[in-house]
Amino acid sequence: MARTPSTMQNLGTPMPGFRLADHDANWCSSEDFKNTPVLVMFICNHCPFVVHVLDQLASLGRDYGGSIGMVAINSNDITTHPDDRPEKMAELAADNGFAFPYVFDETQEVARSFDAACTPDFFLYDRDHRLVYRGQLDDSRPDSGIPVTGKDLRAAIEALVAGEAVPQDQKPSLGCNIKWKQPAAAGE
Repeated sequence: MARTPSTMQNLGTPMPGFRLADHDANWCSSEDFKNTPVLVMFICNHCPFVVHVLDQLASLGRDYGGSIGMVAINSNDITTHPDDRPEKMAELAADNGFAFPYVFDETQEVARSFDAACTPDFFLYDRDHRLVYRGQLDDSRPDSGIPVTGKDLRAAIEALVAGEAVPQDQKPSLGCNIKWKQPAAAGE
């Protein structure tokens, strides 16, 4: 299992714009979150790091959906990873009770604009859509024996919602690399 860390963009970086759809052509846009703090999560269906935290992701949606906007984005190449196809995404969202949109970044332009590197990769923005947290959900990893609590991300969300400073001591997320599309060979 490859271990890729998140890129840890500079805090204060503005949230890139996006407009993506889910399997049922329900659109989600950065414009949907005007004047609202928002959590952007890059995930996928097959990654063992994501599978390890699925219950906690669903719990975040239930616990904070009324306080912040949330969206999960899958940017993986579905030709090499067919388990990440949009219809499979819809099944995963339904099976896990996601209370937030789970949308597909087919061109991978959105992942590149966020400088997303791995799954899961978390980006929390304040109401002005400035980055206040990027990094791990918590210290748990598959087979680590550490329970999944979401403590790092939850602490950041709690501080943001309370109008307090988000702790600046942030650890990179760790997961599978985003499955980037390979450039077409010359003549294709």
